[in-house]
Amino acid sequence: MCGIAGFTHFNGHMGDNVTLKKMGDSIYHRGPDAGGEYLDEYVGLAHRRLAIIDLTDAGIQPMTSFDGKYIIVFNGEIYNFQELRAELSAAGYPFKTHTDTEVILALYATEGANLLNKINGMFAFALWDTTTQKLLIARDRMGKKPLYYLQTATQFAFASEIKAILTLPNVPKDIRLDAVYDFFAYQYVPDPKSIFTHIHKLSPGHYMTVDSNGIEITQYWDVTFEHTSTANETELTKKLRELAAHCTKQRMVSDVPLGAFLSGGVDSSGVVAMMAMNSETPVKTCSIGFDDKKFNETEFAKEVADKYHTEHHEFTVHQNVADNLEKIVSYFDEPFADPSLVPTFFVSELARQQVTVAIAGDGGDEVFAGYEKYTTDATENSLRNKFPKVLRKHLFPKLANFLAGSNATIWRKGKSLLTSLSQEPAMGFYTTNSQIDDRQWQKLAKQEVKAKLGDYHPSKITIDAYEKSDGPDHLAKILYTDMKTYLPGGILVKVDRMSMANSLEVRAPLLDREVVEFAATLPSEMKFKNGEKKHILKEAFKPMLPDGILYRKKMGFSVPLASWFRHEIKDLAEQHLIDQAQGLKSIFNHDYIQTLWHEHQNESADHSALLWSMLMFEMWWVKYAEPQATENQQENAA
Repeated sequence: MCGIAGFTHFNGHMGDNVTLKKMGDSIYHRGPDAGGEYLDEYVGLAHRRLAIIDLTDAGIQPMTSFDGKYIIVFNGEIYNFQELRAELSAAGYPFKTHTDTEVILALYATEGANLLNKINGMFAFALWDTTTQKLLIARDRMGKKPLYYLQTATQFAFASEIKAILTLPNVPKDIRLDAVYDFFAYQYVPDPKSIFTHIHKLSPGHYMTVDSNGIEITQYWDVTFEHTSTANETELTKKLRELAAHCTKQRMVSDVPLGAFLSGGVDSSGVVAMMAMNSETPVKTCSIGFDDKKFNETEFAKEVADKYHTEHHEFTVHQNVADNLEKIVSYFDEPFADPSLVPTFFVSELARQQVTVAIAGDGGDEVFAGYEKYTTDATENSLRNKFPKVLRKHLFPKLANFLAGSNATIWRKGKSLLTSLSQEPAMGFYTTNSQIDDRQWQKLAKQEVKAKLGDYHPSKITIDAYEKSDGPDHLAKILYTDMKTYLPGGILVKVDRMSMANSLEVRAPLLDREVVEFAATLPSEMKFKNGEKKHILKEAFKPMLPDGILYRKKMGFSVPLASWFRHEIKDLAEQHLIDQAQGLKSIFNHDYIQTLWHEHQNESADHSALLWSMLMFEMWWVKYAEPQATENQQENAA
């Protein structure tokens, strides 16, 4: 696992070796083991290395092909590199190293960009072809590894994290108002946007070529739900179990110590079970807990650890939040507000004390339908289909409006549910996912901000993904939507930044290309069956896990936000939201923020989710945004 960065000179001189080293140094945490630069008259490439495979100096990057034609900087792991290497060696390629990086170089020599169809893994890389003077930049299928790029009339640069791009001189830091609106709706900025107007994300499953004529972006992969299997459930469950075990075993290849995250949930417990079955020594497992029992899953993690005799480590988050929050948030170069970023940082920190690589259960919920939100209208027997359309269309909005003025959490949830059921399925799914409703936004946003946004609405992100899906039913379409939005924009960003902040590599077997493509062929009723979420995945893990793990109520990787704002982080939050609030005051009506704050403090309402988003925005602003940034905000936000 590593960090990459670079630039081209096609539109203007961007810098020298000193510039490249500065870019690399800014993401030192992604690769503390080594660094290197490459520079010619056309491009500059920088790399920071976290050594995982082939720990010798032969693995140092930028890496050059044996004939000197191609140079690459690579971040990630290719899990089928050994099979590919054997094929290429048999064909006569003279390998100099035992790395997966060199396999990409070898494949490019014969396949060009088509190599992306052959490699299976998590990756972002930039490969410079000196013969064609083209730069190939690619990102993995699911978006495990990040890739940002800067594009203006005179500048092109790229990096694993925005902070490396911001080390370059004269980078415009204009803020996208539509991205700000997106952030408060989703708790992250969806790709291909970033919070900055001129910096973008390369979307998962895409590659770009860059040359003197400009850039061209191509999608090389997408998941399809078009072909539904007709095999029986027993057969498909067996195949899923074998496939998950194979992908887990693949991810256990490492030349450095390896362990696992263990939350006590279905996905991580299943992964640990499969690891234990493929390991001759005890698996090292790590868990995070809280003093508040409502958020503490360590007893369930301990049950799995005991069953498989793992070397188990636990850490309880006590008063560590306020002391560490500014440091933690600094690793996100744009606003990010999933509260589980805090325990993810701490579990990564704990794991790094024991291992360099951790295997996790990420993806199980999005791929196999594990979230409560899917139950609203996932099947023919779901809530949406239990009420006549005329009732949902005309009565439910009136009931939702009646509940809108209530601060009680249960009534707010009821209002969201009624609103969702009254809407068309795609818009209803947005309402279910959104962290801020239109009524709150209208109260919060300044009039001039709303005027600049025009008719832009964040639901466009969800609706566009939903309508692109070829799924045969609503559940398939919303799973596709989450795989294209929430998974790469929220879950995987959180895991990447928090693990790499601790120089830890995290691998996710349930997000393997083969698992995802196989899951897309499974009938929806095998994922959500008789009210049971992730049914077929639980059946696959049933021989390995006790029913108490498989069928207990899902807790999720949650944190006690409401309590934190009244106790642990109250002073820190008050400083940013009330006393300071520079960024927030440029976007929002500060009087309303104060109202939300006081209602939360006197416990007449729970505004913790919205307050957390505002706190994350303000802390990001202080670290990364120019005070005058709003003077240059784009006029056309959509």
